[in-house]
Amino acid sequence: MPDTPPSKTPEGAMGTSTGSSPAGTPPGASPGNSTDPAGDWTVTVTERIVGLVTTLRDRTTVPVQKIARAVVFGLVITVMAVVALVLVVIGVLRLHVYLPFHPVARRVWVTYVGLGAIFMVAGAFLWRKRTIRTKE
Repeated sequence: MPDTPPSKTPEGAMGTSTGSSPAGTPPGASPGNSTDPAGDWTVTVTERIVGLVTTLRDRTTVPVQKIARAVVFGLVITVMAVVALVLVVIGVLRLHVYLPFHPVARRVWVTYVGLGAIFMVAGAFLWRKRTIRTKE
C-alpha cells in the first residue's frame, strides 16, 4: 500500500468546535491545572468522598463477604461430605452382607454386630471427651 499523507479535514467537520480540544476543556487549560478555584475544591472533595467510601467498604463489606463465602462453602462441603459418608457406609454394609457369606445362608447379624461395635467404640470415645457442668 503506498504511503499517503493524512487527509486534512476542517476542525468543525469532526464534531468539535473551533478552538476547543477533543477532551472538552478550553484551549490552554488542562484538567489538572484549572485556573477556576471552584473546580479545585469540587474535585478534591469528590476524591476525598470516593476515597472514604472505598476505605469504608474495604474495612467493612469486603471482610463480611469473605466470611459469608467461607460459611457457605463450608456448609456445602460439610453436607456433601456427610452424604458421601452415608453412601459409603451403606455401600460397605451392603457389600459385607453379600460377599463373605454363602448366598443362601446370608448372616446379616454379623454385619449388625460389627456396625454396633463401631458405633459403641465411637460413643465411648465421645463420652470420655464430654465436659461435665457443675452447678454453682
